[in-house]
Amino acid sequence: MDEIRIQKVKTSGDTIRLDQFLKWTGIAGTGGHAKVLIQDGCVSVNGSVETHRGRKLKTGDKVSVDNKSEIVYEVMGDTKDAP
Repeated sequence: MDEIRIQKVKTSGDTIRLDQFLKWTGIAGTGGHAKVLIQDGCVSVNGSVETHRGRKLKTGDKVSVDNKSEIVYEVMGDTKDAP
């Protein structure tokens, strides 16, 4: 059975939009790609499918994507040199 790995992602400020987060992590190459992933129901936030690309993520939120099921991305928040 595959082991799930938590990858912490530094962000700037207390919140970041979901579509921006997907671009920042490299999961989506463009904003359009992020939009498609979200609208197709491929993205979960804290275990629930999220279909709103403007969803605000905050420190501690966990994001997973269907095609990267072995990795969960955790928002770090308020870190210098992040988007």
